[in-house]
Amino acid sequence: MESSDDIRLIVKVAQLYYEQEMTQAQIARELGIYRTTISRLLKRGREQGIVTIAINYDYNENLWLEQQLKQRFGLREAVVATSDSLQEDDQLNLMGQHGAQLVDRLLEPGDIVGFSWGRAVRALVENLPQASQSRQAICVPIIGGPSGKLESRYHVNTLTYGAAAKLKAESHLADFPALLDNKLIRNGIMQSRHFKTIASYWDNLDIALVGIGSPAIRNGANWHAFYGSEESDDLNARHVAGDICSRFYNIDGAMVETAMSEKTLSIEIAKLKKARYSVGIAMGEEKYSGILGALNGNYINCLVTNRETAESLLK
Repeated sequence: MESSDDIRLIVKVAQLYYEQEMTQAQIARELGIYRTTISRLLKRGREQGIVTIAINYDYNENLWLEQQLKQRFGLREAVVATSDSLQEDDQLNLMGQHGAQLVDRLLEPGDIVGFSWGRAVRALVENLPQASQSRQAICVPIIGGPSGKLESRYHVNTLTYGAAAKLKAESHLADFPALLDNKLIRNGIMQSRHFKTIASYWDNLDIALVGIGSPAIRNGANWHAFYGSEESDDLNARHVAGDICSRFYNIDGAMVETAMSEKTLSIEIAKLKKARYSVGIAMGEEKYSGILGALNGNYINCLVTNRETAESLLK
């Protein structure tokens, strides 16, 4: 319990520091006490509610949503984009702009950056700023290519190469599909020198940029091109909520073994979680269960989404 003299001193120090904008060194000279004591008194003032600091979120209402997402799901970073347009492509593009700014800030020289596929990841890659000099990064796919007829602009190799060109970075591409016909073929590819080279980058991944899938979009052209209707039926039967790099999980974030599990060539979730930043970029009601499952499983530690999805996740 603070004495009245202690409280009086705390109020005096706070008044000089916050209202008269004096430095801690100036206050120490003014009051004839140590600078370290000033710092300690200011801290005690905040802890006891003598000093309160309020942030006016009206200047950027999404900052509050971002902070709530970080606290609720233990995220390192959260970015919420708001678009006046109702067009999905416009919302994706704005989300991609925000995601690209985040990546530009997080990227460090020598980083290994991994990419998955899809529309949201494409939006991020297209909005990466053109580097004036090499960022000294290595860009790699963290999943193989599609087994169906996926448009080349969403292909993981297209996105990896495009990002490397923007960042003036080194790129390595995946010369193998994500889903094989059977386990034996997959195991054979895993013994190849090419696959081992790509997989070695997965072991040392610094930043992962991943889209988030959900069986709710099974009728979409991209999902159907990648998985096909037969695989989608199996996912629904197993109560799959979503996937990252064709690694499937339920709404609680628990991994779900499917008929595809032993035929898949992509980064393992355990390795994805070791990345310094695992950035999930996704939005929309149909992706809600996939995003929530990814957050519950701690498969991503950064989220880029839109305002409507952020509000749904916080309900």
